[in-house]
Amino acid sequence: MLAKATMAGGCFWCLVEPFMSKEGVSEVIAGYIGGNMENPTYEDVSSGETGHIEAVQILFDPTKVGYAQLLDIFFRQIDPTDEGGQFGDRGSQYLTAIFYHNEEQKKQAILAKERLEDSGVFKEPIVTKILPYTQFYNAEDYHQDFYLKNPVHYNRYKNHSGRSKFLERIWGKHNLSELTPLQYRVTQEDATEPPFNNEYWDNEEEGLYVDIVSGEVLFSSLDKYDAGCGWPSFSKPLNEDKVFYKEDRSLFMKRVEVRSKKANSHLGHVFEDGPEPMGLRYCINSAALRFIPKENLKKAGYGEYLKLFK
Repeated sequence: MLAKATMAGGCFWCLVEPFMSKEGVSEVIAGYIGGNMENPTYEDVSSGETGHIEAVQILFDPTKVGYAQLLDIFFRQIDPTDEGGQFGDRGSQYLTAIFYHNEEQKKQAILAKERLEDSGVFKEPIVTKILPYTQFYNAEDYHQDFYLKNPVHYNRYKNHSGRSKFLERIWGKHNLSELTPLQYRVTQEDATEPPFNNEYWDNEEEGLYVDIVSGEVLFSSLDKYDAGCGWPSFSKPLNEDKVFYKEDRSLFMKRVEVRSKKANSHLGHVFEDGPEPMGLRYCINSAALRFIPKENLKKAGYGEYLKLFK
């Protein structure tokens, strides 16, 4: 049975494509919600007098994609700090909101918002509202699947409104929908991959390890060593300002979690049993990383780091 999720993030054209590209989503409908008029038209909503917000309703298979995944996709399409609209669109009809259909969705929405606030990705407060679901009205046919019907107009709008540049600056070019299931579980749901059965635990090539989500440079092969634990281990981050730390009391123990600052990806944990002089061991999941060999750094846009390997 399909479930529903309803979210508002500015122009509804720009929310359809990111969700439709996710496996498990069967339909995304553009429409209006939250106002005081029955069956409003686009012109009615655009006047700002009906109280409606442009939104999308997502029909999804919860056995294939979780609500938490949809929330992550949503927050990576918007500016959740903007109280006056979204990008080039100003007015109450372009505000951001999550309309929950049940208490479990409410709980997950609050948690996702808190995690984003804690990540430090945005310096301003997160103002996206979390509201109970009300009547949703489908928008006119010409608004549905606009990215397919009018791709030139759609892409021009995204670029000229400033949305595309903003999202690339905040999150990088990688789309969460492109992650493998394991990469998603590790970076977004704080999972841990199996030891000795992951991509980089025994990789000895020279190069850089970057965040699989944002492309931030996190670790270097120069600081990688064999800790015998079955996961990639580093004595320190290459860029300390690209990571942050959180206390983790899961699994009945106290640990220090390591997350990437820009994308808020879960990376792994840091322990105090590493080599001197720092004595630290950064135990990191391969699924959270992308390795760029030394000979490919310039081509991949990381040429400034070649000097490290000379």
